[in-house]
Amino acid sequence: MTFMEDLSSWKEKFETCVYAKKLLDKIEYLNTKVKNPVDIEKIKKGIYYARKYHGLQMRQSGDPYYSHPIEVTIMLAEFVAEEAPKLYNAIMLQAALLHDTIEDTELTEEMITAIFGLEVAKHVEGLTRVKPYGKISAEESLNLLVRQKRYDTVLIKFFDRMHNLQTLGAKSPEKMRKVIEESLISFVKIAMYIEVHEIKQQLIKLCYKNLGMDFNKPQIAFQDNFQLLSPIF
Repeated sequence: MTFMEDLSSWKEKFETCVYAKKLLDKIEYLNTKVKNPVDIEKIKKGIYYARKYHGLQMRQSGDPYYSHPIEVTIMLAEFVAEEAPKLYNAIMLQAALLHDTIEDTELTEEMITAIFGLEVAKHVEGLTRVKPYGKISAEESLNLLVRQKRYDTVLIKFFDRMHNLQTLGAKSPEKMRKVIEESLISFVKIAMYIEVHEIKQQLIKLCYKNLGMDFNKPQIAFQDNFQLLSPIF
């Protein structure tokens, strides 16, 4: 079956699971709190394709891989519904659900465009570290998005990193150190730059927790040398 044939039958094939139910329940709740609710069917569609293409992939924690983009989407939805309601929309949430698919599965940018539209595909491509010229680091990917002023896509990347920090215990000590260092040096700095202070605090708190440090007794000083920006969101 081609992916276009699947496009006409995904609703019949959609099955809920504990992870999908958690997200769908969250969206139904948030929809009661916002001016412009999100179409639940579009979220189900994103879940279906994330689960279909990540398939049997597993995270080092032992959870199915597709649980990761679902958790990222939950955190993103909670944040934008409260702090940036213009970004509480199906495009952002579908992109969060699919954010690792181009990099880690057979789903391509062209296929995402055909299934979900150009805007979703552009977000996912922006979140993909594999570029035509080679694979770049998460830090390089983040900086590229900032240079392009794609701050909405940056938000998805923040919550991707946040969930990775929440589940960092499954990584090797060397990998943990690298992720924490990158988070404190690059992600926190960019969060300060675009003035998402709640995200900055959460990133620092998660890094401290992984280091076994007390967040309320900071031992790392951050210097904000950026000009204050107008609210981006």
